[in-house]
Amino acid sequence: MPLAPGEADIAPTLVAKARVPMRWQTVQRQFDRRAARLGPHDFLLREVSNRLIDRLDYIRLTPARIVDVGCGAGGSREPLSKRFPGAHWTGVDLSLPMMLAANARRGPLAAWFDRARGRARSSEPICAEATQLPFADATFELVFSNLMLHWHPRPHDVFPEWKRVLTVDGLLLFSCFGPDTLQELRAACAETLRESYPMPFIDMHDFGDMMVAAGFATPVMDVETIRLTYGSAHELLAEARALGGNPRDDRAHGLVAGTRARALLAALERRRDATGRIPLTFEVAYGHAWKPAPRGATEAVISLDRLRAGLAGRRR
Repeated sequence: MPLAPGEADIAPTLVAKARVPMRWQTVQRQFDRRAARLGPHDFLLREVSNRLIDRLDYIRLTPARIVDVGCGAGGSREPLSKRFPGAHWTGVDLSLPMMLAANARRGPLAAWFDRARGRARSSEPICAEATQLPFADATFELVFSNLMLHWHPRPHDVFPEWKRVLTVDGLLLFSCFGPDTLQELRAACAETLRESYPMPFIDMHDFGDMMVAAGFATPVMDVETIRLTYGSAHELLAEARALGGNPRDDRAHGLVAGTRARALLAALERRRDATGRIPLTFEVAYGHAWKPAPRGATEAVISLDRLRAGLAGRRR
């Protein structure tokens, strides 16, 4: 998409910062494999979704159509339905098994109960990639995305697509992990698995720049830290793996075993806090912005006498 004046020097920097040795196909495979095991580990997803939706308390918006990009197992569907009972919810996710798991959890009577309680009308989730949404321009008044953007290899290409499917004055509302996420696990890996390549997370200020480059109006970003604790290193690793693991293409493949595995577990055990539990930090960034009306064409007014004088000068 064309950049606004002054944005041309921003875009190359954003692309460089966002470039990660990762493909969306790798992300898809990892979430396909983890669909069945996410259920017991979805607390953080639901908690961040609720905090993201709470931000709508301060925003005047009554959307008729909502698209939930990266809907996963559908954890945001119910709270969005409660807040906007007249809206039509559409879910989009890269992982088909993840969406099938969501439908299985809802059960066959869920749609009937939604109608009976007057809640949001919903369509079946759609399997699609975030930079190629199968919708016409200006389809939705709200683009909602909970903890998806950090998994995308090219987030700077996601924002223009989100803006494309939004109506004028439509709202983008999203959350994502920041650079301090999993810092305890990163430190333990640095001690014991020197050849490991941890999943990188982008700073919230860079996401703000991406929104500006995509043409969004009045972007706002803020961040908070959520710290969970676990009874054992095995529990911590199971949670990290279920939440997405590491989809980098250059990561070490295969399971860590033997001496190296015991060293990693020991490094995590040494991080127990005063309560005897092992902490794991998640930096969560929240962002929102609006789609502005198109800029009007530049208009120039030139007097007829001035135009004639200019033409005469050219003839000479």
